Amino acid sequence: MSDGTPSPPETPRAVAEPSGFVEVYRRVLSPQTRRAIAKKVSPRTRHQLKQWVARAAGDSQTAGRRGERLARRQPELLAGADRAVVVADQAPRIAQVAATVTPARVRAENLAAVTTALDEAGVAYFRVRGASHRSSVVAVDAADWERACAALAAACERAPGYVTVLTDGATGTTAPGFEAKTWRRVAGATVLRLTWYWTDPRHRLVLGQAYGCEVEFWTRQGAVLVAPRPNRATAEVAAEEPSVEVSESLFTGLEPTGTTATARTRPAFAGARPFDVTFPVDVVYTWVDGTDPDWLRRRAEVTGVPYHSEAASAARFLSRDELRYSLRSLHLYAPWVRNVYLVTDDQVPQWLARSAPGIRVVSHRAIFSDLSVLPTYNSHAIESQLHHIDGLSEHFLYFNDDVFLGTEVLPSDFFLANGISRFFPSPALVPPGAATVEDIPSSAAGKNNRALMAERFGTVLTQKMKHMPHALRRSVLYEIEENFAEPHGRTAGSRFRSMTDLSIASSLHHYYAFHTGRAVPGDLRYAIAELSHPDTPARLAHLLARRDRHVFCLNDAFSTEEDLADQLKVVTPFLDTYFPVPSPWENG
Repeated sequence: MSDGTPSPPETPRAVAEPSGFVEVYRRVLSPQTRRAIAKKVSPRTRHQLKQWVARAAGDSQTAGRRGERLARRQPELLAGADRAVVVADQAPRIAQVAATVTPARVRAENLAAVTTALDEAGVAYFRVRGASHRSSVVAVDAADWERACAALAAACERAPGYVTVLTDGATGTTAPGFEAKTWRRVAGATVLRLTWYWTDPRHRLVLGQAYGCEVEFWTRQGAVLVAPRPNRATAEVAAEEPSVEVSESLFTGLEPTGTTATARTRPAFAGARPFDVTFPVDVVYTWVDGTDPDWLRRRAEVTGVPYHSEAASAARFLSRDELRYSLRSLHLYAPWVRNVYLVTDDQVPQWLARSAPGIRVVSHRAIFSDLSVLPTYNSHAIESQLHHIDGLSEHFLYFNDDVFLGTEVLPSDFFLANGISRFFPSPALVPPGAATVEDIPSSAAGKNNRALMAERFGTVLTQKMKHMPHALRRSVLYEIEENFAEPHGRTAGSRFRSMTDLSIASSLHHYYAFHTGRAVPGDLRYAIAELSHPDTPARLAHLLARRDRHVFCLNDAFSTEEDLADQLKVVTPFLDTYFPVPSPWENG
């Protein structure tokens, strides 16, 4: 929120705030978060934050009143507990309510509403590979415009749906599809987007137009049907060509792994494209419960002292239930992940549903080649052994539990279709020179990585990596273990972070793979919030209001156990608001 320039003196009542801003601010942020902001942010900055949150949420008092009038005018549209008025796209919308709402589900529901309506009306259609993985595209012969729109209008009446005209890449006004006048206004449109809004029971997550189903009306020209706009495969198809059934995964990277869903399409859209990622991708987490008495006892019994205070900081082991919410983010925004592996020191979160499909808890004892070095309290050591997980896919993502997906990501955001991985360099630099006791552990490890790269490839490593999911390949990690056996073994054998450590999973892999032609730099929208910083509540409010970061990290290296209670008042409401939908890996 601040560029570091001191604000001019101000009185607590210096800023007049429109009531609409205050209303939205209170709706979006929990009381605990608002109190924390009030303690640490100036009144002027807090006023700016309220304005920003209100604009980003697309809300206003006027929109709220319009929603109330809509409910009074057409109460039948809100019949039942599974419907609610929400504010989206700066207007009131009637949404369907579901406890398990996710982007992938909403996309599928909107697609099913359109195709079911067309099937029931006897209108032929086929699926098209569009420009977005979020939305679906269905093609219909333009000669069937009236029959198709009548069927879609009926579908919008059964469950309140909305219609938008798309023209030359521009998006028109969204109007209620359950009103007859809307269909008169869209007469002759060549591309329509049908949207049914969805929300969770607490209305914290609203999913709408981005996941709508677009209906294209293809024009018959002789023996072919011609598309009204570009797509990913072809501008025309034979009019009488028979359709084929293919996997829905061809049409979106958001389709869950192992899907049995199929799509009716034409042969031109039925094959995988060269850039489609078709191999499985797993996720690995490392996790520790630093409050577990048994774990604390084992740690106290181990001889050795971390060389740097940061390595021994309680902040590295404090739990704010981040893992639960990181898994929720994975469930919401990366449903294509095949399996999740949770690597622990024989610890299991109480809330984890261990028997749920797709998740497996892995003990350190199952992956360390030399069991004599256990127990270990060195994340660098644990990360050096991840590729030993039995059954792990060749391509996988490594998450710390303080890393979250903020919106949808695709396999192609982390891997090219030919298997090459992506990495995300940070503007933070590795200090010059050799590792010293003054270096924080990440800098010391970066320096050691640099020495290996300079010796092997003659280049000078200068940048650290962002706190992102790390896209890794097992074969590259095995190669590093073999080619750098001595420093790799030292890292694995250091029970606490050491000046001789390598940071293998978070840095060395990426540079080594890049130099050997198996990795390239990537680019995702990213944010990091240091929990001990006074502006963190404001940064979290920004993240919540915008929801536009692919990845964000809630980092903490300096907090104490005494700070935890205050932080929980901010962090827990934020995470629960951002990720309100439980993952399938949670008990009850």
